[in-house]
Amino acid sequence: MEKSNSQSAWAAIREEARGCTRCSLHLCGTQTVFGEGPVDASLMLVGEQPGDSEDLEGRPFVGPAGRLLDKALGDAGIDRARTYVTNAVKHFKFKPRGKRRIHEKPNAGEIAACRWWYEQERLLIRPRVTVAMGATAARSVLGKAVTISATRGRSHALPDGGEARVTIHPSFLLRIDDHARAAAEYEHFVEDLRAAEALV
Repeated sequence: MEKSNSQSAWAAIREEARGCTRCSLHLCGTQTVFGEGPVDASLMLVGEQPGDSEDLEGRPFVGPAGRLLDKALGDAGIDRARTYVTNAVKHFKFKPRGKRRIHEKPNAGEIAACRWWYEQERLLIRPRVTVAMGATAARSVLGKAVTISATRGRSHALPDGGEARVTIHPSFLLRIDDHARAAAEYEHFVEDLRAAEALV
């Protein structure tokens, strides 16, 4: 498919996703947060779900975890503008706590319902390498429940001929209180991204 046709098809699917009612999460968030990036990207990054900032802005990875991801991509020698960035689940699931909205993990049914949109993105982008960041993303990308520890550090063949790598979600790094451990985990994350880029 030519790039212009792919771009048009992507825009049409993104517009369709805005009205998604495939699960009850459309009642939670402000809006659908679809993926973004070049339709001919060789590298796809898949997060878990939008956070508060993403839900309000309508774009993936623009909050604190997104800023940390941008830094890690830079340290790994990857240009975010050349990657396609999306989430396994397109609506923000949360619990209100005072004036704040606290992230709540999507369940298996919600992940399965939203996997249709992820598959549409894959059909158009056809990335050579996909990085699943976090257990929810890994479940969507690999099509089954897995643990980060069991799947991290190696390539996984995907049915469409692409390869997948599994790593942590950058939000995990933000929750580490110990400075030395946070620095070590960050370096490991950067190495994961670098290893994925080497396969492109």
